[in-house]
Amino acid sequence: MNMLKIERVETDKKRFLELLLLADEQESMIDRYLYRGDLFVCYGPDGMPACVAVVTDEGEGICELKNIAVAPSYRRKGYGRQMIDYLCRRYGRDFLFMTVGTGCSRLTVSFYEHCGFSYSHSLPDFFTLNYDHPIIEDGQILRDMLYFRRRIAYDPQHRAHRGPVG
Repeated sequence: MNMLKIERVETDKKRFLELLLLADEQESMIDRYLYRGDLFVCYGPDGMPACVAVVTDEGEGICELKNIAVAPSYRRKGYGRQMIDYLCRRYGRDFLFMTVGTGCSRLTVSFYEHCGFSYSHSLPDFFTLNYDHPIIEDGQILRDMLYFRRRIAYDPQHRAHRGPVG
């Protein structure tokens, strides 16, 4: 695959809501992080949005991948993995770790592990307490949020980010 065209979106972020909802199916949950985070869009060779991602500054040298979604026609072609690699390089200048939270879905967990993330901790009952309907993945109702993290800083003497993400 050629180098992807990835752009940071600063205005009218909700125009990508349809794609964002593929990864987080409740709009009110997306609203909790979309405007405080950085939204990135990767375009396919046809110029259409292929992948979106949102990254937030969680403080203490940690950024979080809050949402990453690949349009169905672009799946299993490397867009998600290349987006994560791009984000890790970009945020590795200002952050020590990137975290990501997900449900206990075999495919999703495997994807993050293949992207260099390892299990960190869980938030019990996150999905049942925060969503207004059951979230089902891999035929199972999701309950706990599993957090994974990846060290992204290049410099072992790294200092925590101080200021706006970007």
